[in-house]
Amino acid sequence: MPSSNDGVVVWLRNPFDPHERDVHHVQGNTTISQWMNQELIVFEQPTLVLKNGKPVLMAERCVTLIEAGDVIALVSLPQGGGGGGKNPLQTVLMIAVLVVANAYGAELAASFGYSGAVATSVASTAIAVTGSIIVNALVPLPNQSLPNATASSSSPSPTYSLQARGNYGRLSQPIPVVYGQHLIYPDLAAMPYTEYVDNEEYLHQLHVIGIGHFQFEELSIDDSPIASFEEVQAQVIEPGGQNTLFNNDVVTAAEVTGQELIAVADTGGSIIGPFALNPVGTQINQIGIDVVMMRGLYYATDSGTLDSRAVQWRVEARTINDDGDATSGWIHLADESYSAATNTAQRRTYKYGVGAGRYEVRVQRLDTKDTSNRAGHELRWGQAKGYLVNPSLPSDLTLLALRMRATDNLSQRSSRLVNCLVTRKLPVWSKTTGWSAPQATRSIAWAFADAVRSSYGAGLPDAKIDLNALARLDGVWSARGDTFNGVFDQNLTVWDAMGQIARAGRAVPFLQGGIVRIVRDEPKTIPVALFSTRNIVRSSLKIQYVMPGDATADAVTVEYFNPKSWKPDEVTVALAGSALSKPARLKLFGCTDKFQAMREGKYIAAANRYRRRIITFRTELEGLIPTYGDLVAISHDMPSWGVSGEALSWDGASKVLVCSERLPWQTGANHYIALRRVDGSVTDPIGVTLGATERHAVLQQAPSIALQTGGGEERTHFAFGVGQTWAQMARVMSVKPRADLVEVTCVAESASVHTADQT
Repeated sequence: MPSSNDGVVVWLRNPFDPHERDVHHVQGNTTISQWMNQELIVFEQPTLVLKNGKPVLMAERCVTLIEAGDVIALVSLPQGGGGGGKNPLQTVLMIAVLVVANAYGAELAASFGYSGAVATSVASTAIAVTGSIIVNALVPLPNQSLPNATASSSSPSPTYSLQARGNYGRLSQPIPVVYGQHLIYPDLAAMPYTEYVDNEEYLHQLHVIGIGHFQFEELSIDDSPIASFEEVQAQVIEPGGQNTLFNNDVVTAAEVTGQELIAVADTGGSIIGPFALNPVGTQINQIGIDVVMMRGLYYATDSGTLDSRAVQWRVEARTINDDGDATSGWIHLADESYSAATNTAQRRTYKYGVGAGRYEVRVQRLDTKDTSNRAGHELRWGQAKGYLVNPSLPSDLTLLALRMRATDNLSQRSSRLVNCLVTRKLPVWSKTTGWSAPQATRSIAWAFADAVRSSYGAGLPDAKIDLNALARLDGVWSARGDTFNGVFDQNLTVWDAMGQIARAGRAVPFLQGGIVRIVRDEPKTIPVALFSTRNIVRSSLKIQYVMPGDATADAVTVEYFNPKSWKPDEVTVALAGSALSKPARLKLFGCTDKFQAMREGKYIAAANRYRRRIITFRTELEGLIPTYGDLVAISHDMPSWGVSGEALSWDGASKVLVCSERLPWQTGANHYIALRRVDGSVTDPIGVTLGATERHAVLQQAPSIALQTGGGEERTHFAFGVGQTWAQMARVMSVKPRADLVEVTCVAESASVHTADQT
């Protein structure tokens, strides 16, 4: 039996796999060389020898004693490879320190000159974020590439790219899907067009707010509420609603750019055109012609008054085919005239109904221009417009129509800075009443459900969604004040979108049995299964240690969207004792709350510090009991995680349990035993005291299950230890079939991960 007066020798045969180690207890004072000779130790590869963390040279081994309390580490160096690290030897030493410290106490690590936990990188758990390494084994770190100004799309996000903010027609880009509450600069749903009424210019714009229904909180042009502009009319068009303010689709002839009209009889005069109005494959049933007299119409008399002048012009059109060839003769639409006595610019729009078809148009001035420097007699063709037949837009969109009169108060630039603060309306599910009518919500749960259910999402039926879990989590998130407020306006897979929504709530989506489920990283106290030496395949238990290095982050800077400015902002958080010298930078998509960002930063920092042991083992079919994120209890003597065995006999009257293994009782300590149920789950730990022998445990209360001690049933498994050491709690990361076995990978749990965000 090992004594406190013993020295300990730990031989790490592979420093990058701490499972490959031998542990020896050395009694009495003996030198390192003497002990190696006694044990027939032969190194097959270069090996470091350390005494309490300090290297021992080969020549010193024959005089260096192994005394009581000493820890000798033998670290075999890996061969080949190369490295890339600044100091591979330092990494090896750190691994050695961790393994020894894990078995023999943090005090030993401190004596080696290291404070806090140390670990080596493990694939899928350590991620480099803007130069710093940060670890989160259970919940993916926020994705740096979604969505932002550097997205690979040819059209940057008008929401998240400050340079791209404004109203544009983003051809071939996704229609935005908005969740929660957000400020948006809505895309143009159709080409804007102008019309002149009573010599006033009116700009017509149609915007796409997004798919679905919305509650409008604010509507602005640039930074000014739209109510400040008397010259602006706005109409919100709900899905399937009627649009009365904007002709859904007006096309213009790009070649018409304010060309001056001069009569054919005049020098240099000609008919202007023809110009095709509408694209191939479309039909129009109305033609619009804008004429502009920029200098007004007048003749300045000797007395200083203005006499009137008139202008006359002719508008003609004809049908054309898709090749641009005429299919009819010229149709005389009108001979128009206009007169005025003013030096103020005059603008007019004239509309003509035509039979449905594809058209080209031409315009001719009929009167002779007065070229006197006293006269304003210039006539220009401003624009040619075609009004499409039966234009349509998707019926599931919310649209915003605007009619704006051009004034000094409303510039051409500001008219493209229309923005609105909206809250998405979504159905909310209840177990008793089912789905509600759409209501304004910032819920993570119902945004996630919409992404799964909708036609623009996965399009799955309710039977394929774990709605009960979503409803429970909605209550959790609501109580915490966690919300999702994001705009998907870039190309993205449905699964990535679901992951982004879930990530705002510290959760992960996964598929199980064809059902979309979601699990949040939150405190769990009851393990769903107990794995011990009785059901873990021999020699299959492996523990990987995630080691910090020079690049390991000691703080977290979380970027979120500030709802006051609707621009990126950030907050840096760290755990107690952190130097704040190497913060990792993360973008939490969908977060618009500083305190939510702080909580998530604290959680990430805690996971980075406390979850640094990855545990893998193989078992039989009972490995299928837990699923992703479940809490399991692991009892195993190799890492000193309690003592496990089977129940040999049970006396209900005396509450005495006879165990298959000798139990390591400690004087003055509180001991506990946990029992495995038939379904693989675990009972609450029960206090026990020493019975007649070390194998006899007296339970303080009768167990909640019927104990099996042989016969036709498998014996009840138990796990025993002092206090909480009866087992190592771990969270399941993956469950994979391996031939006729099941491989379970999990991360050692720490309560500190879940309490860090409360400070």
